[in-house]
Amino acid sequence: MTTTLGAVFRPQLAPERLRSVVRAADAAGLDELWLWEDCFREGGISTGAAALAWSDRLRVGVGLLPVPLRNVAVTAMEAASLYRMFPGRPILGVGHGVQDWMGQVGVRAGSPLTLLREHLLALRALLAGETVTTKGRYVALDDATLDWPPPGPVDVLAGGTGPRTVRLTGEAADGTILTADTSADGVRQACALIREGRVAAGRDPDGHRVVVYLLTATGDGARERLEAELVAEGHAADADLGAAGDARAVADAVRRLAEAGADTVVLQPTGDEPDPEGFVRFAAEDVRPLLT
Repeated sequence: MTTTLGAVFRPQLAPERLRSVVRAADAAGLDELWLWEDCFREGGISTGAAALAWSDRLRVGVGLLPVPLRNVAVTAMEAASLYRMFPGRPILGVGHGVQDWMGQVGVRAGSPLTLLREHLLALRALLAGETVTTKGRYVALDDATLDWPPPGPVDVLAGGTGPRTVRLTGEAADGTILTADTSADGVRQACALIREGRVAAGRDPDGHRVVVYLLTATGDGARERLEAELVAEGHAADADLGAAGDARAVADAVRRLAEAGADTVVLQPTGDEPDPEGFVRFAAEDVRPLLT
């Protein structure tokens, strides 16, 4: 079993830190570096474009872009530009966004599920080079076509936590992003829901990528840092989530998620990670060799 391994550049870090982390990840041979568009920190497309430009081989994921913030045509134009400028390296995901944040900026949807479905269907059609006319509850396009669509098929991922959203990702997206709150059992449950959604939509039940974040701490005080973050996120300190310790302990946790159905596991450092550059090197040079 081959598992793609990634790491997160958390937006709690200032944007000017991104370049050194990207270069460390690229030089170390990390498979993927993932970015977040969190309010009110850093933009996903802007940081994604910079990361791609500063690297030579690194795949860069944006997981995720909150759809209430974005007109689908803008999402499609920006995504298509990245896919054309950096072929094979961008990975883009969309999702509901944090509802409290969406409320702060006046775009909280009455039906987040409807909005995500409409956005996904229109976005995938635009990126496929189709001319789209649609008038839904939230997404309206009139004879819209991208002048510069990607030259070939691209995957659009979607994030989900609740069962209805996860099932929708199977129905309307090409992959699913699961948060670090997802245990191995949670991955299995999500995979079953994704499969249901794909079967209901008449899609290949096996043609879907599952990405899972794994809260990870290594080095001095790793266990204490992991437990503190779990508690801050509302979990028990001994919850069956995350990994703390050396490369072997982290690789074992990655392996459990992969065996449950994850295609990609993305190591998510704690918010107080003292060495972001060292963390991506640890992922690539110490953990990655243990997974092959």
